[in-house]
Amino acid sequence: SLGKNKVLSDKRILLLEGAPPFKGFNVEAQYGNRVSAINNNSVELFQSIGAWDYMEERRIKHVKQMQVWDACSDALIKFQDEHFAADVACIIENDLMLDAMYAQLADKKNAQNVEVRNNARIEGVQLSVDTGDKFSQVHLKDGKTLTCELLIGADGANSLVRKQMNIDVFSLDYQRRGVVATVQLEDACDNTVAWQRFLPTGPVALLPLSDTLSSVVWSTSIPHAKHLLELSAEDFTKALNEAFFKEYPKDGFVVNAMNTLNSLIGRNPDMLRQYPPAVNGVVEKSRASFPLGFLHASSYVCTGAALIGDAAHRVHPLAGQGVNLGFSDVCELVKVLSEAAYAGAKLSDNHYLIKYEQRSLSKNVPIMVGVHGLHTLYSTTFTPVVLLRSLGLQLTDTISPIKNLFMKRAIG
Repeated sequence: SLGKNKVLSDKRILLLEGAPPFKGFNVEAQYGNRVSAINNNSVELFQSIGAWDYMEERRIKHVKQMQVWDACSDALIKFQDEHFAADVACIIENDLMLDAMYAQLADKKNAQNVEVRNNARIEGVQLSVDTGDKFSQVHLKDGKTLTCELLIGADGANSLVRKQMNIDVFSLDYQRRGVVATVQLEDACDNTVAWQRFLPTGPVALLPLSDTLSSVVWSTSIPHAKHLLELSAEDFTKALNEAFFKEYPKDGFVVNAMNTLNSLIGRNPDMLRQYPPAVNGVVEKSRASFPLGFLHASSYVCTGAALIGDAAHRVHPLAGQGVNLGFSDVCELVKVLSEAAYAGAKLSDNHYLIKYEQRSLSKNVPIMVGVHGLHTLYSTTFTPVVLLRSLGLQLTDTISPIKNLFMKRAIG
């Protein structure tokens, strides 16, 4: 969704390009094919604005365990909540999250302070730093102009606000696509495990939606993604089961090294490994694909404007952290704007906006670098790299303090 939150006197206006008006979420409707793994920090954000109960009353899926393994070596790691007082994650449809926000904005108390303009077409943006005025401006295609003290760009990877800020952006096109689909499981089960396997062509994940349905996120090459979309439902199902269960060729040197490590640490991977539920069908019209890449803005703020979410950063979905980084931005920005208001400063005060940038960077950069590193590490079948990543994965699963550190960072 594209949104730009602006402050006009005591009124906040949320502009949504191309977004239809709020109609209420239909729990009987087909599951959406875009879902997110929400961590605890994001859950707390939803709770703070009253949206979490709305989502829980409809349909979310709690993830109790996650298993990640390498098809080139069978090295694996498990994350589970038995040592933590929370879920590993919650799988929620993006449509339901948006709907929960709409529901809060439609509430009479909130409606007094917020005006939502659906299908708003933005023609141009002028920031206060450009005009020399104390207000930034948003020009709509219907001829209207909105002015604001602080313009928040939450308008995605192709952010118009970011372009107007005239800041440097580091971006990489991975030349790969993510294929998503909703699939039916062969047998009904508790289905509380998230599965991810790193294939030679890229990671494939199976995320629980209900006892009988899961969501697929399959990262692969552009030609292979096109092929997966063109397959019949039956052939796509076969390809997906093969992706999770096929035995891929393994380098003998890697196998021997892994066997030696497992012997030294007294570990039997065959006893630890679980297998995902088999898939017996794909929901009609649920398959789609999207481009994968990396993006990071050199600055999140300037006089009169701030960036959040994909407008400021974009990561590979393999760790499920992209949307959580965006929600973390929201939390940090709210905190510093509250500090500014309490101190009697303007919302556009650079001192406070830079505070937001520093806090968000300290959280975002380590995760972004880590996710990009994982993508790079698992994008090759070169034997030395396969060996190093396999040993690293196996040791991380064995050494509790390191594993718990990763777990805490992932679940928030």
